[in-house]
Amino acid sequence: MSSARKGILVPNGRIAGSETLDEYMARGGYEALRRIAESLTPPEVVQEIVASGLQGRGGAGFPTGKKWELAVTNHASPRYVVANGGEDEPGSVKDRLVMENHPHLVLEGLLLSAFAVGAETAYLYVNHTLDKAIKRLEDALREARERSFVGTAILGTSVNVEVNICRAPTEYVAGEDTAALEVIEGKKPLPRQKPPYPTTAGLFGQPTVVNNVETVANIPAIIRNGAQWYRQYGTKESPGTMLFSLGEEVVQPGVYELPLGTPLRFLIYECGGGPRWNSELKAILPGGPSSAFLLPNQLETPLDHQSMRAAGSALGCGVVRLIPQGVCMVEEVLRIADFFSRESCDQCPACRMETNTLVALLQRVQKGQGDKVLLDQFSKVLEFNRGKGFCALINMPGPPILSAIRLFRTDFDSHLTTGTCPR
Repeated sequence: MSSARKGILVPNGRIAGSETLDEYMARGGYEALRRIAESLTPPEVVQEIVASGLQGRGGAGFPTGKKWELAVTNHASPRYVVANGGEDEPGSVKDRLVMENHPHLVLEGLLLSAFAVGAETAYLYVNHTLDKAIKRLEDALREARERSFVGTAILGTSVNVEVNICRAPTEYVAGEDTAALEVIEGKKPLPRQKPPYPTTAGLFGQPTVVNNVETVANIPAIIRNGAQWYRQYGTKESPGTMLFSLGEEVVQPGVYELPLGTPLRFLIYECGGGPRWNSELKAILPGGPSSAFLLPNQLETPLDHQSMRAAGSALGCGVVRLIPQGVCMVEEVLRIADFFSRESCDQCPACRMETNTLVALLQRVQKGQGDKVLLDQFSKVLEFNRGKGFCALINMPGPPILSAIRLFRTDFDSHLTTGTCPR
């Protein structure tokens, strides 16, 4: 696939317009579910996903098949599966649009996941503010039950899978896998200490597979067409396609599906139409607020996990932000640090201390209250607290702050010496 005009997940490679059940079935919808009901065994489905190389689309990129294998090697029962649509990452709208416009794609993927790991109960975990997405999923569930795709004796077989919708709170950490499990159990959205991981002791203490909504949406096409077909898209290390979110800073904002490995430039200029402002591009955040900044001379960097790591940043969940010339990077990273400080759940003292300290240090820089030695404190604070939290939030402010100091030192020096942004 060489352009954004064709997609594995969505027709034409761009989410636009709601798909009905009949339209979904006309393009092969529920054929994979029928295949497993008629001929495939759970181990065969698991191995197909392993062979496909599908990686989680929630940000971490963990191999989906390996996660399933970890769950099924635990012989405890019952088991559960969860499609995580909490989606509180700033700028990310991909999961919301997939649920709103292609609810049967998500539902079939969740049913296939449940069959593969031997779960008879599945959950759609959806941000409670997404009324349209919830309504579309409820309608899809009703339609699927009428066609015997959901519930008891699916398609006349012995397969039983009941699907429930759980409304998620809006807190940022509520989208973390174990915090989602806490919410489903009726508790506060607080991440759990790990290990144990959900595949060992998840929902109600039982083996549980939690996959991002976009990850789940990949599964029907893989089972329907096979792992080798799927691997013709993307790269050897990062197979398949991925959904990328572009915001209002481009001419054509939206969510675009592209093969992994597509150059960043293609997404921004061919799909998004380029920046809508006239000034030159100063920086790019390629993977949301927890990724490191890239420079305009890195626009040819391929959009895949390995290439982004080699470039010093991260792919994340595919939220790409553009920063124009004229924006002060001290102000920019202060906004990012303030976001993580507000969204820290305060469960872990180290995280609370770190996020508050980073904001305080950046405010001192902003006001010119210190010298250049102050900039050395950021790496010390981040390194001291690395990995001390129950979830990854404690590590998230580091990449944007440290990369901004390294790449845009003039902005920081200007604030330290004059208390203002560079002219």
